[in-house]
Formats: sequence, C-alpha cells, structure tokens
Amino acid sequence: MPVLGSSLGALAPFRIRSYRFQWPADLLTSWAFEMETLILGWYVLVETNSVVMLTIFGALLYGGTLIAPIVGVWSDRIGHRNMLTGMRAIYAVVAATLTTLAFTGALNPTIVLVCAAFTGLVRPSDMGLRGALIADTMPPASLTAAMGIARTTSDTARIFGALTGAGMFAAIGIGPSYTAITVFYLLSAILTWNTVAPRSARAEAIAAEQAETKPSPWRELWEGILLVWNTPRLLAIVWYAFLFNFAVFPLTNGLMPYAARDIFGTDQTGLGYLIASVAAGAFIGSIIMTRSGIRMELPRIMIIAAVIWHILVLIFAQTTTLWAGIVMLMLCGFAQSLTMVCHTVILLSTSTQRYRGRIMGVRMLAIYSLPLGLLAAGLLIGWIGFRATASLYAVVGLVFTVLIAVKWRASLWQSRTEVV
Repeated sequence: MPVLGSSLGALAPFRIRSYRFQWPADLLTSWAFEMETLILGWYVLVETNSVVMLTIFGALLYGGTLIAPIVGVWSDRIGHRNMLTGMRAIYAVVAATLTTLAFTGALNPTIVLVCAAFTGLVRPSDMGLRGALIADTMPPASLTAAMGIARTTSDTARIFGALTGAGMFAAIGIGPSYTAITVFYLLSAILTWNTVAPRSARAEAIAAEQAETKPSPWRELWEGILLVWNTPRLLAIVWYAFLFNFAVFPLTNGLMPYAARDIFGTDQTGLGYLIASVAAGAFIGSIIMTRSGIRMELPRIMIIAAVIWHILVLIFAQTTTLWAGIVMLMLCGFAQSLTMVCHTVILLSTSTQRYRGRIMGVRMLAIYSLPLGLLAAGLLIGWIGFRATASLYAVVGLVFTVLIAVKWRASLWQSRTEVV
C-alpha cells in the first residue's frame, strides 16, 4: 500500500478502498443519529412538557459510556469492522421497532426512553470505533486529512439531517420519518461490513495472536487504562474529552429543543435551523482541517480553539433573538470542529494499533460527563434559568481548559504531533 502524503490533497484518503466504504457508512449513521435525536427529543419535550425529561432522554443516549472501555477491548479482539457492523445492525433493529410502534399508535414517551437506554449502551462507542478503523487503514501522512473528512459526516448530518428530520417530522409524522432512519441504519451496516483492514494490519494481528496467549478482557482493559494514565499527553486529551462533554456539548446538543421552544420561541423547524447552524460552522472547520497535514501544531490549535469555543458559547448564552443565536452557534461550531479534529488526531497518533480500541474506549468513557452535564443543567435551568446555567457552564469550561493546558503544558505544547 503506498504512503500518501498531504501533498496529494484533501481527497487522498479516498484512495484507500476501506475509506471509500467507511465514509458513506459513517455518513448514513450520522444522518440517522441526528434525525433520531431531533425527532425523539422534540417528541419527549412536547408529550411531557418537561425539560428534566428531555435531559433524561439525552442522558440515556450516552449511558453506554460506562461500558465503552470494554467495548473497545472486544473490538480489539474481534476487529473494529466487525464490532461497528454489529452495533449498526442493532440501531436498525431498534429503529424498525420504533417505526412499527409509531404506525400502530402504540408509541409513548416511556417506550422512547427505554429504546434510548438500549441503543445508548453501544451508541457512544460508535464515534471512537470509527476513528480506530480509520487509523487502522490509513497511512499516517493522511490521517489528519482523513479525520477532517470523517468529521464532515457528523457536520453534514447535523445540517441536512436536522433540517430533513425537522421537515419530515412536521410534514409526514414520526412513522414515515422513522422508516427513513431505519433504512439509513441498515445501509450503513452493510457498507461497514464491506470495509477491509489493510493486509499489513491483519498480518500484525495474526502474528500477535500466534506470539502470545491473550490475557482476559479485564486485563486488557486495565492495560489500556494504565497506558492512558502513564502517558501524559493521552491523559490530558482524555481530561479534555471529559471537560468538553460536560461543559459545552450539553448546551449545543441535548438542550437545543428547550432553547428553541422556550428561549427563542420557535417550533421544530427553528430547532432544525439552530442545530444546522452549529453543523454549518463545524463543516467549514472540518474542510479547513482536511487541507492541513500532520505537521500542523495540533495541540496548540486545539487549546486556542477550545478557549475561543467557550467564549463564543458564553456570548451565545446572552442572545435573545433566533437569528443572533444562529450566527453565534455557527461560530461555535467552527471553533468546536477545529478543537475536536485536533483532539482526535492527537489521540489516535499517540496510540499504537494494538491498543487503539482500548484507548478509544477509555476516551469514550470520559463522555459520561455529557449525561451528567445534561442532568445537572436540567435541574439548574429550573432553578436559575437557561441563560445563567449556560453562562456558568461556559465559564467553568473555560477555566478548566486553561488549567489542563498549564498542568500538562510539557506534553501538549509541542511543535507537532508525532505518530507512535
């Protein structure tokens, strides 16, 4: 397999056969995620008229972060492609169940919460395993471009998936909308199965299995945790994952239905515009990252962009009109994309193929802060209001972003990201 340099352009990753299958598979999954979250979030809010129930729904989607490390261990054992295919097949089955219940009139908020809890057991690991599969199949010189392009699957999903989901829900109802979601999940599972690991990676895996007896999954998990704990750069990146998911993602993800209805006074179409504006800014940031190679000073860009991101969220919390909120969310999305693409590339390039699934699993465990942040925000909004809660979260996130950078400055503030 030839090594592709960044000089070949942003589309160099598509020269890899596996990536040509994985990118559309990830795109379909991301579209389905966004449509599902918007439709069910609005449904729960309208049916229960409770922001607490909305935050519980959002939190349940991330319940699986607690088992993400063991999912990472098993993905290392059975293969990242196999694990990802199985997860996406589960999404399709659950979506088909919700579709049937919607058409028969048996759907209610309790069933929605139960299904969210079920898919939430594996859904948080999806993004981490995407990155691990890309890193398995991609030459190091193309990794930054590949992750930038991969990030566009989520960005475009939040633009078109949110707008499409809102429009379909308003126009044809939840049943037909969920039919489309089920088809997306099914196609994504089929495409994921057709991705293949590079010959060299398979040879290394076979050689490793022949060379030693595999320890227990719990031992492998412990090895991954120790590796993160004893590698300062990895530890700092995991702490950043915990912080971002606690302090800023709840405001621009799970709480958007509440902000749309109760702060900006709009309907599900306006909600689609708000979510799409975040994604539009993120898409621009992802495209910029595809034009950059591995020689960028990624840790510095990540820290600076994260600081700007929190400041923009703080400003968004003070907006009073829908269009001002849309503009600020677009800027937030741009800063978010720069931050998270750099964050993911640093994490993947600091880990080896053997430990990659476990390390991504530990990273996904840090995302458990998102449901915690959502639940805490739901209680705080009832006490001090949305704007005060959003401002508090942004300030706390900003302070700890700087503190982490200072604490691990020797490991983070380096001239470039090196591939191990």
